[in-house]
Amino acid sequence: MNFTLTKDQLHWQSVARNFAQDVVVPLARKMDEDGSMPISIIEQMASLGLLGGSVSKAFGGSGMDSLSLALAYIELGRACSSVRGFMTVHSSLVMKCIEQWGSDIQKNEFLPKLGKAELIGCYALTEPEAGSDAASIQTKAEKTKGGYILNGEKIWITNANLAHLAIVFAKLPATDRAKPHSSITAFLVDTNSDGFIRKKMPGKELGHRASDHAHIIFKNCFVHEGRVLGGENNGFKVAMSALDHGRLGVASGALGVHQACLDACVDFVRTRKQFGSRIGDFEMMQAVIAEMKTSLEASRFLVYNAAWKKDQGESCTLETSMAKFHATEAAVKAANEAVLVHGGRGYSNEYPVERYLRDIKGLQIYEGTSHIQKIVIARQVIGKETA
Repeated sequence: MNFTLTKDQLHWQSVARNFAQDVVVPLARKMDEDGSMPISIIEQMASLGLLGGSVSKAFGGSGMDSLSLALAYIELGRACSSVRGFMTVHSSLVMKCIEQWGSDIQKNEFLPKLGKAELIGCYALTEPEAGSDAASIQTKAEKTKGGYILNGEKIWITNANLAHLAIVFAKLPATDRAKPHSSITAFLVDTNSDGFIRKKMPGKELGHRASDHAHIIFKNCFVHEGRVLGGENNGFKVAMSALDHGRLGVASGALGVHQACLDACVDFVRTRKQFGSRIGDFEMMQAVIAEMKTSLEASRFLVYNAAWKKDQGESCTLETSMAKFHATEAAVKAANEAVLVHGGRGYSNEYPVERYLRDIKGLQIYEGTSHIQKIVIARQVIGKETA
């Protein structure tokens, strides 16, 4: 295993870093305050090839390897978690799922347009009574002439008010009631369809305020039979495969937040003076920086290792869950310490560390909470019970 970055990996890291620092960082505070993201941000990501992610160039993607994609997410997460979140949903959940599970017709119809941001995608799995327990979704799909009728609702669907295309998970009539996940089917749904009703989630989010989170209601929403993704009753497999893609994006984003916290703290302790000395010369501050840096590098190796294993074509569920769990937990601690290091300044939006603390809490939840990651990790290590 060699983590020396290749020419291509350095290229994508540089593209993402320059875009993040030159374009996103100057807008990050305003986007957080306004609760929205300019469409120009999305268009620029597309023009730079970032939205194409790891999807094959044959289908209009950018053909990045998994580590290049992780490096891009790290740089975007370092600048703004909302921007990174948009890209992860669009590129790693929607585009990658279509590439992995779609027919050639579906791939050719949707992927080139998604890569250019001519279409925006969302991934609709979560429901009021189905968060961590995806098998308990209640949205129903009923067969009809030429397709299916969807009824139900989804919540906290990122990008959904902007999206033109949604991957929607719904249940056909059960064939095996002992296995509630066995009738789940994934559909590619045009968001302009009759009966596809969407609105912004109520209230104001703690973090990721520039992200678009929607409540979707399906009222007799017709989906053409050619829009089934991955075949009938295979939706649970589609959903679980997507989580491996998404969790790597979340882990990388958390690593970016952690890096931003360290950067902010180092700058602050070098310039802030108390008792006649810069506070970076105090042992307490040095201990904070040392712990923050060490845990950052531990997260980095877990993220890189998960990406490397993914590129080997091997199962990486354990590695992505470990990376997601450790990177988010370490970044939460780093963000909390960053606010303390900045003192009263850290408690206001004069400095970005308070936004880092608010944003990182979302990453503990997205793509499976830290509690769920512990379950996934333990089950992977212990293995299934045998008769």
